[in-house]
Amino acid sequence: MAVFTSAPESLCLLRLSAIGDCCHAVALVQAIQRQWPQTRITWVTGKVEARLLSQLHNVEIITFNKSDGWRAYTTLWQQLRGRRFDALLHMQAAIRASIASMGIRARYRLGFERERAKDGQWLFTNLKVAAEGEHVADGFMSFGKALGVTDTRPRWSWPIDPEAQTLAAKHRDQRPLLLICPAASKAYKNWTAEGYAALADHAHHKGMKVILIGSPARMEQDLAANIQQLTANIDENLVGQTSLPELMALINSASLVVAPDTGPAHMATLTGTPVLGLYAHHNPARTGPYYCRDYVVSVYREALLAETGKTPAELPWRTRVKDENAMQRITIEQVTAQFDRICHDFNLLQEPS
Repeated sequence: MAVFTSAPESLCLLRLSAIGDCCHAVALVQAIQRQWPQTRITWVTGKVEARLLSQLHNVEIITFNKSDGWRAYTTLWQQLRGRRFDALLHMQAAIRASIASMGIRARYRLGFERERAKDGQWLFTNLKVAAEGEHVADGFMSFGKALGVTDTRPRWSWPIDPEAQTLAAKHRDQRPLLLICPAASKAYKNWTAEGYAALADHAHHKGMKVILIGSPARMEQDLAANIQQLTANIDENLVGQTSLPELMALINSASLVVAPDTGPAHMATLTGTPVLGLYAHHNPARTGPYYCRDYVVSVYREALLAETGKTPAELPWRTRVKDENAMQRITIEQVTAQFDRICHDFNLLQEPS
């Protein structure tokens, strides 16, 4: 039975990280707004994530800066002192988030059921949400169904910042634009510099402009530099040189994004940009680019079988491949074949009209 039969006055969503999961949660926020436009929504999130989510319309963003240590909790609790929400959507099964939730007052405290909860999250909630669907985004939408939202199909509509859009347009020319995000925040999720260079060559010969994107992290900048040493077909290296709103605008203007399991792959879902995802450590059925899961290059199943002797269906939903070299199972031939397929299916290489 749904918690609400009419619009609640206020809801608090707690999802601190990461960029990709916050992108998935945007679909829930927008579904609530479509059904209950008068409901006030507050989102408690991380410092980096807040830079992106601040673009959402009619959502109060409260930043939790984990680098402040214990002071982050007291700062959050002081900000929320005296406030009470109709419901808390505790959507991060991590002890850090659960401790943060202790200062959020709400009659209903929704959290994951035991199968998808961890770190004792169930101790901090009083209503357990039975997640439907294998993908994270579908699981998040189950919170909406529990509240009483009737349309729980994940879909996104992202407001592009006009100034960022103007800056992004400067990187476009008459060619289809391929954005390669070579690195995730964890190095074991990254494919090889040789592979990305070969893909850049392939895309260049197909008539595409190729730009590298990513964060300012040293590991990401080093990988981008290594790729540039292996090919002359990188038109621009923008790794570490765009803000999140600028990156979102650039992704919005792109024809295709290629990335491992990392934020920009899911930022592209928000804008409807096709994504070719590269997966080895996590099940793409669970964390893949939502609209383009059929186009991932995945060695997850074979790597998991080699490591455990079991298939994904025989193991818990969160199971991750631990072999740090698993991404090297992905071949250049697999990627270029899937690249050609997605370009064909989305008509990405057609001349502009």
